[in-house]
Amino acid sequence: MREPLWRTWRQAVFYLLPVGLVVTVCVLTMYQDTIPRGPLQWVDMVLQVSLVAGLVVRKWFPVRLMLATIGLSVLYLALMLVAHGVWNPGFAPNDPWMTIATPIYAYSTVLYAGPLIGPVLVAVQALLVVRPWDSSAELVLGTVLLVVLPALIGLYIRTHRGLVQALTDRAERAEREQHLLAEQARADERVRLAEEMHDVVTHRVSLMVLHAGALAVTGPDDHTRTAAEGLRAAGCEALNELRELVGVLRNDTTDRQPQETADEPAAVPDLTTLVAESESVGVPVDLVLEGNPALTSAAVGRTAYRVVQESLTNIRKHAPGAPTRVHVRYGGDRVRITVRNAAATRTVDSGLSRTGSGVGLVGLRQRVELVGGTLTSGPRAGGGFEVDAVLPAYVPVESS
Repeated sequence: MREPLWRTWRQAVFYLLPVGLVVTVCVLTMYQDTIPRGPLQWVDMVLQVSLVAGLVVRKWFPVRLMLATIGLSVLYLALMLVAHGVWNPGFAPNDPWMTIATPIYAYSTVLYAGPLIGPVLVAVQALLVVRPWDSSAELVLGTVLLVVLPALIGLYIRTHRGLVQALTDRAERAEREQHLLAEQARADERVRLAEEMHDVVTHRVSLMVLHAGALAVTGPDDHTRTAAEGLRAAGCEALNELRELVGVLRNDTTDRQPQETADEPAAVPDLTTLVAESESVGVPVDLVLEGNPALTSAAVGRTAYRVVQESLTNIRKHAPGAPTRVHVRYGGDRVRITVRNAAATRTVDSGLSRTGSGVGLVGLRQRVELVGGTLTSGPRAGGGFEVDAVLPAYVPVESS
């Protein structure tokens, strides 16, 4: 696909301006020409007009048009030498024998053609114009002004554009390198934070689980032992989640498969418990599950669980009684969770709505992005709110 002749109005004006000037000069020359026109003169005029029209596409065909210009100059020389005194297109003996569009083609050939073929073609055209076998000061001056000088201007512009492009590429390369260095620094910081979380938090939670397990065995009554067993199970669940999050933070490849133990909970926690909790406080929830959750890794499953949990919590706080629909679709390569609620049907409890940190959705978005997903949220037309999260079906987790 060819490069467009111009991309902006400004480029179009500067590109077509030489065409207008050449056309104006050509019309004035024909108007003031007093030489009687024969068949050869009319052929010459048609060729001249064709080359002037070719100026519009000189950027696409610089070599072909310059070769046509050189060919016409050769034709002038041949006819003037062979039929001297019989045919004359209007040139004086000391005039440069070339087409009126030659200066523009000399400029365009050096600018748009290759760095070697452009100067070679211009040199051939200059040799034909200066006619070293029958040259004069007027011919040399005309060649310098009408062929060499436009070519030098084209060469300067070509060099300037190349320099600007090189500087632009260098700046873009430096920016990419700076971005990569920043990414590397963030990755190193993530690894450092993951190691601290692993060393500090895991140790403390493990002690809590051990103490709860001991209390579940030695408790004085069934109520105490049941509560202790619940604490132990919650602690084990927290350790599993912490291990997965730390693994995501520390992971730096996408080739390793997560090493999941046999007694690890299912990849996607059961969402019916969250639905039941919301319905128990008067928030009707319609849960729709599609696809096979078995293909989803544990870290993604827990993130999906947190998305639904945070969304339903916000609905209970800010839209009590609002009919809600939770739609979870498990695909081959991604999981999509959509939670939509209508407007509240009961009065909002101001005391309850003011509880919390106020950054739940911000933290939820960060957690979704941590596993490589995206989360969008906002009010719906006609009332209500929507949370839409798209997660990858599998996230490699470094085992710890």
